[in-house]
Amino acid sequence: MVRCWTPLVVLSVSICLAQPKAVYFKRVAEPKEGAFSLLLPSDWRVTGGIVRVNPMTSGGALNAISAKLEMTASSPDGRITLHWLPETMYIDSRRMPAAGLFPQGSNYNGALVWPVLDAFGYLDQGVFRRQHARASGPQVKGRYPLPKVAESYRQLLRTSGVPIDMQYSAGLLVLNYQEGSAAWEEALYTAVQDFGPAGAGLWCNKDTFTVRAPAGELEKTGPIVATILNSIELNPRWVEGEIRGQMQRNEIAIRSQQDIARLDREIVEHRRRTNAEINNQMYHTLMGTEEYVNPVTKKVETGSNAWNHRWVNERGEAVYSNDPNYDPKQQGLDGFQRSPVRKRFPDR
Repeated sequence: MVRCWTPLVVLSVSICLAQPKAVYFKRVAEPKEGAFSLLLPSDWRVTGGIVRVNPMTSGGALNAISAKLEMTASSPDGRITLHWLPETMYIDSRRMPAAGLFPQGSNYNGALVWPVLDAFGYLDQGVFRRQHARASGPQVKGRYPLPKVAESYRQLLRTSGVPIDMQYSAGLLVLNYQEGSAAWEEALYTAVQDFGPAGAGLWCNKDTFTVRAPAGELEKTGPIVATILNSIELNPRWVEGEIRGQMQRNEIAIRSQQDIARLDREIVEHRRRTNAEINNQMYHTLMGTEEYVNPVTKKVETGSNAWNHRWVNERGEAVYSNDPNYDPKQQGLDGFQRSPVRKRFPDR
């Protein structure tokens, strides 16, 4: 399943990074099926979205059961890019009785035959080398194992009632490299799910995404990236339909409405834990967050700490500014209310 486990002010990212008066984040729906929504700077563009594999043309059903996400969000000049990559099933034929019939690179029931990798191996071979085949001089700037994120996937699996002991590996990789005439810096995240002996060689990547910026500017994108990733809200109706569809495609008896709702909640909680751990591990490289109280919903939300002031409206959109005298109404943005930082010790 896709998890992921996200109008009058127009600001380019270059201006945003130079501390503009305010940054307006507009809530945008996933373009293809409305599976989720997320906040983006108002002038960013989104391409792609939910994709589905046809088992009749892909050689089998292994990658046709669940929806996949192939989506890019980028700044107006294309210099800052977030790329979400699809969850893909693979087969390690060494664990199959008929291993000799399926050499590496062949197709088995719609899945590529490929030896299982850990998170860093997949980010290198399955993501970076495929996305940037012409890149030169790649250098590892940071390699961050995420064991708590891996444990979060295990917890989600246990609460979902799947009777398979799977293994997980999760990590963030930060690289510098040259591509064309430009120097770039990129952070890549993934988790690898190994189905173990019961899966007979089946494994996949999960929640893979990358963030790319010109060399030396990746850290500056942290406030933007953190706001986007922490703003993702799943569409409950889409989640319910996707869960039912996966069960039908798997020929599993449809669960009760209560079970589907429980799975939805657990997916959201898993995404919260995953984002929190990524934030902790990559705080100085990518992230910078703060907890705010939404004056409309009264709920605590995660936003960026790069600005001193935050406003939100009933659509979940946000405006950030460092100017203490700034008022969204001055820019024609009505309906925004101040969103204060959550008090750490409300009883004092």
